[in-house]
Amino acid sequence: MTILSAWQNKWPKIRISKPASIGEGVLDAGAFKSIEVNKVFDTINHAQTIIGQAVLYRSLVRPLDDLQRIKAKQEAVKEVQDNIALKESLERIVQHAQQDELRFHQLLFAKFLASGGTARTVEEVEGYGYRQYRRGMHFILDFVASVQNLASPKSSYLKAIIEDVQAFTTTRTYALMEGPVYITEKGIQSRLDRKRLSPAIIFKPRIFKPLLIAMLLGALLLVNVFVPIGILSLSPMVAIFLIPMSLIYFPIIGGFDRDSCIKPLRDEYRNSADLAKALDALGKLDELLALVQYAAESAEPLVMPELIESKHHQVFLQNAKNPVLSKSDIAYVGNDFALETEKLVLITGPNSGGKTAFCKTLTQIQLLAQIGSYVPAAAAKLTVADRIFYQAPEISQLDDGEGRFGTELKRTKAIFLASTAKSLVVLDELSEGTTFEEKMETSVNVLDGFYQKGNSTLLITHNHQLVDYFMQRGQGIALQVEFIGDAPTHKLIPGISRVSHAHRVAKKIGFSKEDIAGYLADN
Repeated sequence: MTILSAWQNKWPKIRISKPASIGEGVLDAGAFKSIEVNKVFDTINHAQTIIGQAVLYRSLVRPLDDLQRIKAKQEAVKEVQDNIALKESLERIVQHAQQDELRFHQLLFAKFLASGGTARTVEEVEGYGYRQYRRGMHFILDFVASVQNLASPKSSYLKAIIEDVQAFTTTRTYALMEGPVYITEKGIQSRLDRKRLSPAIIFKPRIFKPLLIAMLLGALLLVNVFVPIGILSLSPMVAIFLIPMSLIYFPIIGGFDRDSCIKPLRDEYRNSADLAKALDALGKLDELLALVQYAAESAEPLVMPELIESKHHQVFLQNAKNPVLSKSDIAYVGNDFALETEKLVLITGPNSGGKTAFCKTLTQIQLLAQIGSYVPAAAAKLTVADRIFYQAPEISQLDDGEGRFGTELKRTKAIFLASTAKSLVVLDELSEGTTFEEKMETSVNVLDGFYQKGNSTLLITHNHQLVDYFMQRGQGIALQVEFIGDAPTHKLIPGISRVSHAHRVAKKIGFSKEDIAGYLADN
């Protein structure tokens, strides 16, 4: 879906794209929320235009799952980064587009106020819309001309963008924007529609029509021949004719242009698939610059991930850091991680040790890789995931009468059925809300199912007995978050954690056994 079609008749919003239904795209709504895609967007967003930001957001919400398309985008990012002349040309294009973008949005989406109305927001337009129309057309025509003047790039992704813009110049929409626009008895026509000479009014986006004014003055001169009104000597009697004519001229001409020309044209532009594709081209160029800028401004070293082909999901990371958290924490601890032949990773450890942060790091890096972006790591090599799933407890969604256990199990079932060997699945605890024996049995069954499917599955758990079970069977990798004394190092190390540090957490928040005794004594 193009951004223009997503906006429909509403004022443009950046975060307009929505995740796909489970099994129909790389991200579903649950993973979108758990991976904190909105925070990832805020971290990497350096796009300048509204359309550019909307395209970048769409890329994160609906990431690519085709290896060659992602590689082509990676090559475009690197070409923009390495080719200074190309980068500067694209920056000029985007900067110019940013200057007129608001007028364009006002033309297409703002509310036209009645005569005498006062615009109180950018979503309202006073007058007849001439200024918005002229600036809106300049926005498009200047963008197209600038792209046509670009030197031929090397990457196929950039070439395809330029080809889309070039194709737009052959369309009726572009012909209307370039002008002239003909108002005929058959409706609005462009130069492409005019097959033969026929009566037509040429629309000019300004209130003063020289030919019409000349005709009116000619009529006054004719009247002056039969009824001397002193038009040649500028007699005060002229005002008797000119003032009423001016009071009638502006609302009639302006109203006609607005209702018969500007509004119909904006409706056509708003629903033009050709224009939508051209606007997406602008957004994609802005997005490429944003990804380059993200890498340039990052305090952490970033790397372009190496994408590999494999029958099942694989990942290799060195000193990988969370894209969101490491931006504001220069001391953020990175981790190494590798999954090649193994398919199951079981992560244990006390709360606040970094289990969830690492799983979000992994999924956020996978997401960034699949939009063609650099990632915060010393090295990164991975396959393209056809699905990225992240199941986290959703206590607030217990609305189906199944309780916590049933609600979470339904989500796990949906993930299981939609996943393939090329999927990345993160499960934050399993089978909560039931007895320990049932939790063990259900968890084993679920993990066995995922293991046989062959995807990469990571389970965050406090259930070390479950980890022992799989280690005894020789299946999976056991990792734990490292603690030195009571303090977490936020490093993942081999092993199984058998302590919860519950007393440490309770003491930290002031609700340990000693704290409770003190509260009772005070009362």
